[in-house]
Amino acid sequence: MLAMGTAGMFLSAPGQSFSVAAFIDPMLGDLGVDRTGYSLAYLFAGLCGGVLLPGIGALLDRWGARRMLPLLGCLLGAACVVMSTIADLTGLCVGFTMIRCIGQGGLTLSATWLVGEWFCRRRGLAMGIVGLGGALSVMTIPQVNNALITQFGWRFAWMALGAMVWIGLVLPSLLFVRDRPEPLGLLPDGRWPGREGTAPGRRATGDGQLQGALPSPSLRVSSALRLSSFWKLLGVWCTTAMVGTGLIFHQVSLLNVHGVARDDALLLLGLQAAVATVMGVAAGLLTDRGHERFLLAASMGFLAAGVCLLWSLPGPGWAVLYGCLLGLQGGIIRTAGTAVWINYYGRQHQGAIRGVAMAAAVLAAAIGPLPLALCWDQTGSYRMALGVYAVLPLVAGLCVLSARRPLADATCG
Repeated sequence: MLAMGTAGMFLSAPGQSFSVAAFIDPMLGDLGVDRTGYSLAYLFAGLCGGVLLPGIGALLDRWGARRMLPLLGCLLGAACVVMSTIADLTGLCVGFTMIRCIGQGGLTLSATWLVGEWFCRRRGLAMGIVGLGGALSVMTIPQVNNALITQFGWRFAWMALGAMVWIGLVLPSLLFVRDRPEPLGLLPDGRWPGREGTAPGRRATGDGQLQGALPSPSLRVSSALRLSSFWKLLGVWCTTAMVGTGLIFHQVSLLNVHGVARDDALLLLGLQAAVATVMGVAAGLLTDRGHERFLLAASMGFLAAGVCLLWSLPGPGWAVLYGCLLGLQGGIIRTAGTAVWINYYGRQHQGAIRGVAMAAAVLAAAIGPLPLALCWDQTGSYRMALGVYAVLPLVAGLCVLSARRPLADATCG
């Protein structure tokens, strides 16, 4: 299950901003769309995706990842084919809506949902390992996209991404994925009934609980929405989505202003992923000790520091430090930022709760590139938008420090 969750995170790449970043300049030239129009299409996709994601989360709780992962894999591959055929701004809006909703939203949600069901006491570490799939994707996919675009054009590159998703996700999910350990007579974290205080001989019932075992305490979406902790956590997610997406979406152009070449700007995504890989495992271990809110506050500090550095980058070499700061922030968000929802509100309705949270994050991500694009098209500089983007993480980080876990034993029951 850990391997399949990791594969799902890796193969969500077509819907992620770091993958789209390699396509922006080639597609702008062919489609005759300016940077603001391209960003508006991204915004439209986020608005549509945000409406659909809560429903996807509810379906995930009902159907499970065994059905959802292959279905989403088929749809994401088809969305990549659609992206390869677009010819105008309308087609761009449709294509972006499909890849963002399915890849960045549904597929990521399903992959981490699976890990949340199969791990409890080591959930943070497991999320850190699954985050390696996302980190490896950031390290490799932009370079693959760039090479394919250079050799064969951006349309062929989108087709190749679709084939990769179909081959890597659909059949393996059908063969190997199981939704929960309890129907198989197992417990989360690879534990067996009869060990660590669980009486031997208990069998799985039709609802997926071991006979005689108490279900983990969980909150419904309506209850979670009434808690201040939910909105404080959501502030971190939305800030990460908005600011982080804007920075990655325009990474080539943002760094080019400071003398960093296109190829080097894309290579920098690999550095960010490498740093995020190391930080993600460390953050996972700290998450398992209950330090999620402090980690999330630290991630906002790293993001604010990165934006401030980019605002007045002294020279091209400083882009390495910028990449490291974003990598530290990303590693925390992929682990603590994902596990915190299940740790705080329980397993039973995690898909629905995270679906609502991810819908808000997708909307924020859709907005993220637009202020930077408008600032550039209107003034020829990114500095005004970057100034605003430096303040938002500081506010979110201060707020999340007071986010308390409402269910002390929600992690494992």
